[in-house]
Amino acid sequence: MIRGALVGAALIVLAALAGALYQQWRRAAGLRLQLDAATLELQQLQVACSRLAPAGVVQRLVADGTTPSAEATAERKVATALFADLVGYTAMSERLEPAVLARVLNGYFQRMSDAIHQHRGHVSTFLGDGILAYFGAIQPNPWQCDDAVRAALAMRAALEAYNVELTAEGLPALALGVGIHRGPGLAGLIGARERMEYGFVGSTVNLAARVQGLTRVHQVDILVTEALRAELDPHFVLTPMPPETVKGIVEAVVTYAVKG
Repeated sequence: MIRGALVGAALIVLAALAGALYQQWRRAAGLRLQLDAATLELQQLQVACSRLAPAGVVQRLVADGTTPSAEATAERKVATALFADLVGYTAMSERLEPAVLARVLNGYFQRMSDAIHQHRGHVSTFLGDGILAYFGAIQPNPWQCDDAVRAALAMRAALEAYNVELTAEGLPALALGVGIHRGPGLAGLIGARERMEYGFVGSTVNLAARVQGLTRVHQVDILVTEALRAELDPHFVLTPMPPETVKGIVEAVVTYAVKG
């Protein structure tokens, strides 16, 4: 009789323990699902943020627990700015259907962005049919001038390959103008509270854009300034161009066409 009571009591205790363990397993499973969902959400957020700011900046903000602001990331740097623009875009945009034009532009932007990223550059923004990219603005890069010119040469090669595809479809071939300049500027998150982007601002960027415009004057596709040439590996093949005046610059700008 007593033995039966003890066995019954033991079974009750074991059942209670089993119930408690089951509840604990369910809570652990629930927490694991929540943790997996939070991890996935964080990864998606980092991917979204990487479109507005470089991965290094995003990781620094996350690690520091810093609210994105210009003050959190701004610093003065010497960087290389690359400005690229399509030649004859306006005329082409008037001839092509919107859907076809969008496909052509997206293919162009993707190939140019890949060439820039492959040489440690960062695409800052797309300006209409233009591309603004930086080298050495995010992290120190003693080879930023070489990287920028190699990226421009890779862009030239990628565009040649893309033109083969376009002409095979009966579409017009694209032509590119690239201006590259090296100098000081302010790097960091720039913008309003509702929207901020990682940028590099200053006269260096303005001159790179002006030099890009000179590619039409000199009838070449890639031009670099004297400041960039001075830091460039001497193995690059350059041809000096006649000095030209540009808007906003007092002295005539000396440039060099990049052959290879």
